[in-house]
Amino acid sequence: QVQLVESGGGLVQSGGSLRLSCAASGISFSVYAMAWYRQAPGKQRESVAIITIGGTTNYAQSVKGRFTISRDNAESTVYLQMNSLKPEDTAVYYCNRYPVPNDYWGQGTQVTVSS
Repeated sequence: QVQLVESGGGLVQSGGSLRLSCAASGISFSVYAMAWYRQAPGKQRESVAIITIGGTTNYAQSVKGRFTISRDNAESTVYLQMNSLKPEDTAVYYCNRYPVPNDYWGQGTQVTVSS
């Protein structure tokens, strides 16, 4: 049974930082690229940060230079360090496999950035 449990979200002022965590179970974590996705109200879910099996990272242009994705294969956990947050980063953040997400999505973690 696949479980993806995201945590670490919250309310932060513009310019602040948050660190998200996603604990995965029920999947062979170390053999998949993983990604952080986000969905803002009224918008489609989008990928914002990707990390390959080997640790290569890629970022959406909107977060490049501000967000850092990392993974701990021993703990089956993926992280997202978010700095210099902006109000437009407000969304529910999810983790999942990349490029083909698992059908199961966790509950996500809400990030709200106030101006």
